Amino acid sequence: MKHLPRWRRPFFALAALPLAIVCTSALLHRGQVAAASPAAAAAAAAASTMKPAIAISNYSFHPGILTVRKGSTVIWVNRDDDVHTIKSTDGPEAFNSPALDTGSRFGFTFHQAGTYRYTCSVHPYMHGVIVVR
Repeated sequence: MKHLPRWRRPFFALAALPLAIVCTSALLHRGQVAAASPAAAAAAAAASTMKPAIAISNYSFHPGILTVRKGSTVIWVNRDDDVHTIKSTDGPEAFNSPALDTGSRFGFTFHQAGTYRYTCSVHPYMHGVIVVR
């Protein structure tokens, strides 16, 4: 930093701060730092309790195939401008959502292992699969 004028040195130090935060975050994410801040620990706990989600967009389910553990609740979120439904067509348990308008959600908890195929009853060419282990 000797080549920088004195008045620019604090700005240089501030510019390096975001890089330090990104590097620390990457290390925390990979589990290489033993002591995490309370905020980082809370964020990690929240991420571990998030429910698997399937987006309905462009008249398809994303992801088309989702694998979850037995007891998981899967949430479908309609991101299209059209109404959609989620209706099981095959699997150990049956589920059927009401009509989901844009931004609406539907959740189902899978209690039995198996392969669940589902479709949109409004648009029968839309298909998806949930694999429960």
